[in-house]
Amino acid sequence: MKKVKINFKKQKSSSSYDFSNLLVLDLANNHQGSVKHGSKIIKETAKIIRNLKVRAGIKFQFRQLDTFIHKKHQKNSKESYVKRFKSTEMSLNDYKTLLDRVKKENIISICTPFDESSVDIAADMGFEILKIASCSAKDWPLLEKVSNSNLPIIISTGGLEVHEIDNIVSFFEHKGVDFAIMHCVSVYPSPNAILGLNQIDRLINRYPNITVGWSTHENPNDLMPISIAVAKGAKIFERHIGLETNKIKLNQYSSTPKQLERWMSAYKEAIKICGSGNEKNITNIEKDSLNQLRRGVFAKRVIKKGMKIFLNDIYFAFPYQSGQLDSEKWKPGTIVKKNILADSPIKEVDIRPPKQSRNLSLKHAIHDVKALLNEAKIILGDEFKIEYSHHYGIRNFHKIGATIINCINREYAKKIIVQLPGQKHPKHYHKRKEETFQVLYGVLHSDLNGKNKILYPGDTLLVQPGVWHSFWTDAGCIFEEVSTTHFDDDSFYKDKKINDMKRKDRKTFVNHWGRFEIPA
Repeated sequence: MKKVKINFKKQKSSSSYDFSNLLVLDLANNHQGSVKHGSKIIKETAKIIRNLKVRAGIKFQFRQLDTFIHKKHQKNSKESYVKRFKSTEMSLNDYKTLLDRVKKENIISICTPFDESSVDIAADMGFEILKIASCSAKDWPLLEKVSNSNLPIIISTGGLEVHEIDNIVSFFEHKGVDFAIMHCVSVYPSPNAILGLNQIDRLINRYPNITVGWSTHENPNDLMPISIAVAKGAKIFERHIGLETNKIKLNQYSSTPKQLERWMSAYKEAIKICGSGNEKNITNIEKDSLNQLRRGVFAKRVIKKGMKIFLNDIYFAFPYQSGQLDSEKWKPGTIVKKNILADSPIKEVDIRPPKQSRNLSLKHAIHDVKALLNEAKIILGDEFKIEYSHHYGIRNFHKIGATIINCINREYAKKIIVQLPGQKHPKHYHKRKEETFQVLYGVLHSDLNGKNKILYPGDTLLVQPGVWHSFWTDAGCIFEEVSTTHFDDDSFYKDKKINDMKRKDRKTFVNHWGRFEIPA
């Protein structure tokens, strides 16, 4: 790259950059070292970005060739990469022209620097993001320089062992840099057999607070990999782009505008198919479709008013009739409130359901608590005791309550406390026990002596003896309580009615999960 002195304004990064749903489009082969050709690629790409309404950035590659290439290889080198870099070399003014074109098209500007001086030039020019190529991911002098650029960083991880990725993540976290990582296979082109898209799962699980993407070099006509990568949870996607002419032919991993449009369309369709979040979107259309196929409850014989009915008194049949008791809501021991003829539908208004067990809420909660622990990847052994706290009755357990898993109680104690979505725990204090909460999963709201605090995974809260405290969660939370010795008579509630209750009336104690210890 020929050096030309130009004054550029320093680009400042945001304090916390959002990398989600970003398409990184690499100008293939340095756009043949031609401003005119590069401008055509940018123009054609901008049309596709606007038409498909995607968030995308165009990426340049910077190398200061007079120092990047050893002086003995500056002329007549036999190295293929040296020849390619030299043949496509451009001045900084040329790059500035192309960068201005990118910004004029309202496209995000991205640059891959391969040496330290290129980092300064890219930052001074006003690039918005720096991208580290896989070949530079262990180039620690360059990474050190990049970490001080004050720009968001994306790092490709092609060819890296997981412990090497750990080092990179630790380095940039220590530096306080906004960064993302990309699974990458640095084989050009990459056959499907080596894409290894399951690595996306591993990176997401290993680094849950870091955006994970995928840098792709597969056949541009193959749209299945991008769809799978979206489904795996990748949030950034890199693709090499170019433009063919009578003289210029693209390599086997770069996309023409038509191929790029199909690739982007497949990306958007995959997002639509996967949905916007982890919660399933159940539409009224789906509900209506299923409801049309449910079975209704019919009388097998004449049923007299006041009878309790069981399975030998009824049968289930299709089609269901409006207002009819269906197979989902049927309960043995249901009482009918009027005479019903044989083969007639049993209407919901004509029955009185059997009285439900007061412990049904707890039995249902066991499944919810197990599922939340599974989702949080918290594994329990086989030996533990559980308290189901229900200070205002078992039937209100899902509103006021908590599941307390007692792990250890010696000079020190440890509990795992699970609160289901919407559960609260009443305000109370302890005279003898000091406890510390640490959130493992979800978000916990706390009230400590009238001061509210929101705790996220990893956050801790010290509760000293005599301090009033309560806690609750909106979407479900699991936290650890580490404390001094627990005493059964050491909880004092603000609501005096709870204090007057016997402990067995506000708590249900079981071994393990207690499915068979909780009365029906």
